[in-house]
Amino acid sequence: MTLTMDRDELIKVRAEYDARMRRDARPDSAGARVERAGAVVRQTAPADGWNVVLWSDLDGTDADAEIAAQVAHYRGRGVGEFEWKLYDHDRPADLGERLRAAGFVAEPPETLMVGRTADLAGLPVEPPEGITLRAVTDEAGVDLMMAVHAGAFGVERPRIRHMMLTLLREEPETIAAVVAMAGDTPVSAARMEMRPGTPFAGLWGGGTIPGWRGRGVYRLLVAHRARIAAGLGIPYLQVDASDDSRPILERLGFGVLGVTTPYLHTTGA
Repeated sequence: MTLTMDRDELIKVRAEYDARMRRDARPDSAGARVERAGAVVRQTAPADGWNVVLWSDLDGTDADAEIAAQVAHYRGRGVGEFEWKLYDHDRPADLGERLRAAGFVAEPPETLMVGRTADLAGLPVEPPEGITLRAVTDEAGVDLMMAVHAGAFGVERPRIRHMMLTLLREEPETIAAVVAMAGDTPVSAARMEMRPGTPFAGLWGGGTIPGWRGRGVYRLLVAHRARIAAGLGIPYLQVDASDDSRPILERLGFGVLGVTTPYLHTTGA
């Protein structure tokens, strides 16, 4: 069984990702709205949601005006901060420089990676000794996830907590979250987001506290979510991978589609 995609398949999958998950994106929550405004596709959400430019088709003549228009859009709706999610194959080639000139600040880049769900669901993975998996279905489970994120990443993530609780309450079919437990202690956690009718499920939040890294827990959570996605007939898994996660995912069979960089703008609203 060949897990890694060849170059031609990766090009084809990237085009499908751009079309289905960016240009024709669906809202990531019930309270959000996705719309096409000229050459830009953006999501507008309530204050605790993800406000973001998902896709654009710009050139050197219209880019600066479109950037200014998106700043005005979010400022006019009282959004204090929004994101422009830039991919390294987006046009024009200097779009990142133009965003910085307009007051955006670049976050650390991540590698956009995709794997075939069926292949990943078949990985021979067993839980490390002492580890059990707990599905997240309620507020107590979400709080266990937040404890892991604080220990793994060193930051609190109230927006993620709010998003998780909202999805579990209003659209539970769009999310699958899991916590790896060592006895009563949460040591790793991750979630998978699935928008109905789309061919990609997103793997997010995979974090493990320092004392449990390197024992196969991250790999376990990838395979666990792949089996759920396979059961739902979703053909691909997508990850915005950190430098730490990328080599693990490549060994599991994920291929690289490109690099994505979040650009954040504080609108002053």
